[in-house]
Amino acid sequence: MNTTTTKNPLAQVKEMVQSCIQCGTCTASCPNAFAMDHTPRKLWRMVQADNADAVFKSKTFILCSSCYYCTLRCPRGLPLTRAMGLLTQMAQVQNPEPFKQSHRFYQEFIQSVRRHGRVNEIEFMSLFFLSMKNPILPFKYASLGIKLLQKKKVSIPNPNIWKKDQNGLEKIFNKVRELEEQS
Repeated sequence: MNTTTTKNPLAQVKEMVQSCIQCGTCTASCPNAFAMDHTPRKLWRMVQADNADAVFKSKTFILCSSCYYCTLRCPRGLPLTRAMGLLTQMAQVQNPEPFKQSHRFYQEFIQSVRRHGRVNEIEFMSLFFLSMKNPILPFKYASLGIKLLQKKKVSIPNPNIWKKDQNGLEKIFNKVRELEEQS
């Protein structure tokens, strides 16, 4: 790891957005900007100002859906979606506790897809709740689960419908792991 990144955790992201002109196109393009605590434009300004505390307390980069609208529409051609992803990775390394729930949610979702070739909602949510080790957490979602079952948006799965041969899917997961290890 280079010393610049060690001293300033934002150095790599700062380099990516250093030529940001604060035009606001990223914020105007973002479908999730309404839910963010700081707009993408404000986040880039905080990165430029080396305000790591404020950046890593923000949930802006967690709410990025990686739609690439900001990157595609940026007049400077900045890799903004990639910068958001990098901030997410850095935040999980620096202070994993605030991201524990979303990280476990993602892990269990991917494992369900890996096992079945698609998500098995009941299994996925059950394993997520178990991984959180919080017996009260499922009750927070119980009314939503009941509504989804009533509207037939979620069903109790028939185990016979799941794919038996996952070799093709396993190859994809292995390739992704290989690519992640290279970067």
